[in-house]
Amino acid sequence: MKIATFNINGIKARMPRLTEWLEETRPSVACLQEIKSQDDGFPASDFEGLGYEAIWHGQKSFNGVAILVDAKAGYQISEVQRGLGIDGPKEGEGEQSRYLEADVTDANGHTTRVVCIYLPNGNPQPGPKFDYKIAWMARLRERMRAIWEEEVPAAVLGDYNVIPEDDDVWSPKAMANDALMQPESRAAYARLLADGWTDAVRTLNPRGGVWTYWDYQSGAWQRDHGFRIDHVLLSPTLADRLEAVGVDREHRGREKASDHAPVWALFSR
Repeated sequence: MKIATFNINGIKARMPRLTEWLEETRPSVACLQEIKSQDDGFPASDFEGLGYEAIWHGQKSFNGVAILVDAKAGYQISEVQRGLGIDGPKEGEGEQSRYLEADVTDANGHTTRVVCIYLPNGNPQPGPKFDYKIAWMARLRERMRAIWEEEVPAAVLGDYNVIPEDDDVWSPKAMANDALMQPESRAAYARLLADGWTDAVRTLNPRGGVWTYWDYQSGAWQRDHGFRIDHVLLSPTLADRLEAVGVDREHRGREKASDHAPVWALFSR
């Protein structure tokens, strides 16, 4: 089983690149963030044509998450929960579309809990957007604890908008004032790991230096000025089955690509 996460940065604008990636790498499960599409505009039929079944939680113009499963390979999906019940930073805004949780069952009847998240960016900080980020992370931790108590194989993956360590960024100094690297952000992420979740990429790349995001500005991709904010966190039973992880960074260099690269983890049966 191969589970992947990809912040696509606009599903309609990136559909050719997303289609290429799905056809070339064929993940069993693909979690997408920043689909930037309302529910009724989500291109489900396009994914069906590729052999994927999808569930999604959309929002006009920004945010939005989706989970795809390879139906052609016998995978099935059943939604468990959408949203964390926390309103956005603006009064009366309501909840943003950032959380989608499902049970994914393979052809042999084995089920894995898959959670797709798009964690708030938090900039500018300090301010209400950063406060919302930290509150959202606290609510996420509560939900992850509940999943833990179910003792199911689980993966919580997506764009966490947190750079966990200094060796997860090309220049700690350049990002020092960004919400992604604030002590509160890092501490909230560390608490998830302290609860017993395994950072798959870090586990197999203990020296760091793995990037998943390169900004469109200042030639960041060409200069390899990137950082790691797309993470795959695993419950103990799923972590025991981890075989490999990777970043499909070549896809970041294609024409009209997302500013993120796909991240994947491979598991034994």
